[in-house]
Amino acid sequence: MPSSLFARPQTDALLVLEDGRHFRGVSFGAPGETFGEAVFTTGMSGYQETLTDPSYHRQVVVATAPHIGNTGWNDEDDESGQIWVAGYVVRDLSRVRSNWRSNRSLDDELRAQGIVGIAELDTRALTRHLRERGAMRVGISTVELDPVRLLERVRLTPPMAGANLVSDVTVASAEVVAAQGEKRFTVAAIDLGIKDMTPALMAQRGIEVHVLPASTSIDQLRELAPDGVFFSNGPGDPAAADAAVALLTAVLDDGLPYFGICFGNQIFGRALGFGTYKLKYGHRGINQPVMDLTTRKVEITAQNHGFAVDAPLDRPTPTRWGEARVSHICLNDNVVEGLELRAATGALLGFSVQYHPEAAAGPHDSSYLFDRFIDVMAARRGEAS
Repeated sequence: MPSSLFARPQTDALLVLEDGRHFRGVSFGAPGETFGEAVFTTGMSGYQETLTDPSYHRQVVVATAPHIGNTGWNDEDDESGQIWVAGYVVRDLSRVRSNWRSNRSLDDELRAQGIVGIAELDTRALTRHLRERGAMRVGISTVELDPVRLLERVRLTPPMAGANLVSDVTVASAEVVAAQGEKRFTVAAIDLGIKDMTPALMAQRGIEVHVLPASTSIDQLRELAPDGVFFSNGPGDPAAADAAVALLTAVLDDGLPYFGICFGNQIFGRALGFGTYKLKYGHRGINQPVMDLTTRKVEITAQNHGFAVDAPLDRPTPTRWGEARVSHICLNDNVVEGLELRAATGALLGFSVQYHPEAAAGPHDSSYLFDRFIDVMAARRGEAS
């Protein structure tokens, strides 16, 4: 089944990085131009989940796998209601879509949602450049093909550092995902850019999930009387998300069990008194090795983050709620991949991970963390998990 890319005349496209490096290719998806932060992801599959992940808001994603699009696009695997990436960069766009679940091509979906893409360029060279120089601002255009003029516009694009993007991606009002089978717990999930798979996995475990806007106040949260509180993944700089930190601080003051993923890990770190910083090029892909420092087990994880928590790896840190410590690290570079907070009795009060245990299309090494959340909530209620 031919892709629509090859059913219409090819259009030239230009990609320009903020340091002046540029690449020429062929347009796919929507014509026009787009700007954002250039990042690369190493996943060989799951591009539909990547493109619909709100954490990629305002980012132009470069696929390191050379062949993209062969599984097409379906109506079941979206992680949100839209594509969030600012643009998509691939080397070889598949001429056919061959997956039995496919409803249409990747090219058709990007075109329908107005997402600018560029293909037939050397993504290996582009990725090596980003690894050496770091993630940076970028522009893709089919209307401005002069690198010098496009570069001027790229350099006017706001940087990711200092960007508070939570209000762009959070739900407008509360949404409830019903528990499957017998309801055991109620969880307030603060939406900082949540993926659909997260409440789905909680619901499978008997949790009724209330997905709440990021603007939710502590009083509104108390009215819900949840058994636990969850902070989701999301885009932007955690150093700019002061409102989320204030809310989580109040949650911890109330003694509610806490679980955070990705951005929720960074917000947890800030609430515990740690700083955050921007990584050179970040962790993005589905093959990142992480060690649990308690069990010494290694998990292969899905990740998407450009910022990290600055916390000591070799010692615990006292807080007003108990003792905080780093629980997981990335084996590639020792970046903090998890935090936990324990009371003086040793009871686990809250925990978070920088990676994605809800990963779709995988890997699924870390799905046990949802069961750990249940254990913490059950312990607070004085019952067996």
